[in-house]
Amino acid sequence: MVLTGLPRDHCMWQKNINDFDRVVAIGGGHGMGRVLSSLSFLGTRLTGIVTTTDDGGSTGRLRKSQECIAWGDLRNCLNQLVTTPSIGSQLFEHRFTGRGELAGHNLGNLMLLALDNLCVRPLDAIRLISDMLEIEPNLLPMSEHPTDLCAHTVCGDQILGEVSIDQLTTPPRALSLNPVVPATREAIDALHQADMIILGPGSFLTSIMPPLLLREIAEAIRSSRAIVVFISNLVDEEGPAGQLSLSSQHRWLEERIGSGRIDAILAPEGPQVPELQHCLVRAELGEAALPHRHDRLKLRLALDTVILSRLGERDMAG
Repeated sequence: MVLTGLPRDHCMWQKNINDFDRVVAIGGGHGMGRVLSSLSFLGTRLTGIVTTTDDGGSTGRLRKSQECIAWGDLRNCLNQLVTTPSIGSQLFEHRFTGRGELAGHNLGNLMLLALDNLCVRPLDAIRLISDMLEIEPNLLPMSEHPTDLCAHTVCGDQILGEVSIDQLTTPPRALSLNPVVPATREAIDALHQADMIILGPGSFLTSIMPPLLLREIAEAIRSSRAIVVFISNLVDEEGPAGQLSLSSQHRWLEERIGSGRIDAILAPEGPQVPELQHCLVRAELGEAALPHRHDRLKLRLALDTVILSRLGERDMAG
């Protein structure tokens, strides 16, 4: 694997992600699950802060009828962290077919909702399922309160909900959460303790950005001393996010977490971007059989290279 964009490290010692005490990944969807499964060897040292604004499919139907957080991305991340398949994990992933009220619903979503109704906090429901599936990494909802993603267009319109936002023909001017909700306090604690914070990959507007719209999360990243890495998608998205260049995505992120706060951008091989030359890392990261999907080993090795280079820069600066 060839990596370009970072200076060569001259440290006398080696350091990699397995030496870190706390790694935090932020996002949602299949991209988030891929990162978590790639780093699952970290066990309890790995925390995922998962987006909870989805309003489509089974999740959307549950949200409309139960006024709950979006469980779909949390369920997907839990499923990708299962290392030993069991009857429990098969049940958790079962999706009902046929006709009627249950058609299209995922049993895992229903299980999480039922446990949420029985528990004091949604986080308690996630922990119970994690114990059942023997999952060690910590999964946290970005907030334990229901909220929707809202897009503000250049024409002054407000578009509510991820499904509607994905149908926009051009990127919005800005995003917000409606209503404004607090972040999960354990998520803020994890960010304060983090050695590395990973953003993405995934749908940029609807998976990566929503947690950063929470003031406490944005401020925690801004004040953290952790290495911050943005992992971009391997192929362009469909919908409005696909029109955002890598430089535009970088600007969107730093508007939330602070200028200069992103230490590295991991992106697929391609031309250099002059305005990002200080942080852009080009690498061949896709699976051989499925080039659009990040290869777990290649991703881990790329993150190790970022760590070595960043710590080398700090040593030389210090």
